[in-house]
Amino acid sequence: MIIDTHVHIGNMLGFCLPREDILYSMEKYGISHSIVSSLNAAEFDHHIQPVPPEYLHSQIECLQDVVHFAKEFPDKISAAVWVRPFHEKADLALSKAIEENKNYIKAVKFHPFHSNIPFDSKQSEAFIELAEHYHLPVVTHTGGSDCASCIRVYNMAEKYPKTNFVMVHMGLGTDNLEAIELISKLPNLYGDTTWVPVKSTLQLIHTAGAEKIFFGSDNSIDGKDTYFCNRTGERSLYQQYFNEFKNMVSKEDYEMIMYKNAARIFDIPV
Repeated sequence: MIIDTHVHIGNMLGFCLPREDILYSMEKYGISHSIVSSLNAAEFDHHIQPVPPEYLHSQIECLQDVVHFAKEFPDKISAAVWVRPFHEKADLALSKAIEENKNYIKAVKFHPFHSNIPFDSKQSEAFIELAEHYHLPVVTHTGGSDCASCIRVYNMAEKYPKTNFVMVHMGLGTDNLEAIELISKLPNLYGDTTWVPVKSTLQLIHTAGAEKIFFGSDNSIDGKDTYFCNRTGERSLYQQYFNEFKNMVSKEDYEMIMYKNAARIFDIPV
């Protein structure tokens, strides 16, 4: 069994990620369940320039898209709320939307790079308090800018010990060592495998234990066969997680990382 904790739909930032690609890839590559957020919630582009107003989508609209997906395929899909702290607030409308769909929502998702807001800012804090109210884990992109630095996630995880936090990418584009060190310091701070080399995951297991990381992929960011190859046709690192990795760790650790940890933290029936 495999639970992918980091999956997207949407049409934004030069990516087109339809629902059909998610369902296709899950079937082909043996993914049992995916936690999905909408890329349409991005507020700034890859160059940290504002997304033009005509392409912006509200966080409620984006939530409705993923909840509709989850309602149609409840055994396969769960929703994550991608929040927009630069343009919007953790207001009554968002709280009501979460309340009405709480059976389908498993996380609150931040992307400090594409929101251009420091993760440990006051704007972010209100959304974290909303997540805490609904007992939802907070998952957040790390890497690429100071706003999305690992230490800022650590700061919030330390401030909100009742809420679980996930450092997606564990510092994208780095050697992951800072993230590994920080994750090992707090019981409510975790990592995921999204674009994280297997050697870093092995280091995290050694340092903090196999219970501190989840399988995640960014599917289908490289197309419907993201689990198999990247856009240039090179073998995806996820093939190593599916194959060689299981011989590098114990059966118990492999199962924890590939689905048991996610089932526990995100409350997904298995």
